[in-house]
Amino acid sequence: MFFKAVIGEKERSALGKKVDYKKDYKELYRPKTSPEIVEVPRMPFFTVGGSGDPNGEEFAMATEALYSMSYAVKMSYKSENVPDGYYEYTVFPLEGEWDLLDRSKPATDKSNFKYTIMIRQPDFLTEQHFERFLEQTKRKRANPFLEKIRFEHVEDGLNCQMMHIGSFDEEPESFARMEAFCTEQGFIRSSKIHREIYLSDPRKTEPSKLKTVLRFPVNTRDRHDS
Repeated sequence: MFFKAVIGEKERSALGKKVDYKKDYKELYRPKTSPEIVEVPRMPFFTVGGSGDPNGEEFAMATEALYSMSYAVKMSYKSENVPDGYYEYTVFPLEGEWDLLDRSKPATDKSNFKYTIMIRQPDFLTEQHFERFLEQTKRKRANPFLEKIRFEHVEDGLNCQMMHIGSFDEEPESFARMEAFCTEQGFIRSSKIHREIYLSDPRKTEPSKLKTVLRFPVNTRDRHDS
């Protein structure tokens, strides 16, 4: 087979050490700079949907809301009501699932973007915890995007991925490499929607050094033909 299976978070946390996605989940967050096929398991996320230019104020506020909630969970060990099964971990990076509002328009038109941005959560988090952290965060921060946050589980399944190093505007070159790889290995891209995982802070990193995991869903050619 051409893909890697990814170990579950419960198995990792059972080792009794701090979970660090950069070390414990290299398969998902530190891929090579060449394309590969990976099986992405079901994982819990905080998510917010939106549309428009990601350089705008709304995207920044949505991102802030996600991080506010994520750090509320992270720091809950200091509260009187620590979630059952809590363990130390590093907050996961921001991710984005991207599509176009109108596919007749060019992908360079950023005002035409449709997105769901998200941050993965530890597996001890429950719906009840989510409601509690949401109310706590609303009392501390006046961010309208807190009303849009959802707690859900996402399973991406079989995907092609690679590490893209460089500016966001240069991503089409990496996507072209990924699609060529899929063709060579007997896989077919199954959706125009793609995922990006942001490992660098664009406010502090030169565009040429930005690290972004690129990923899109695939099927085997046999399954596509059937």
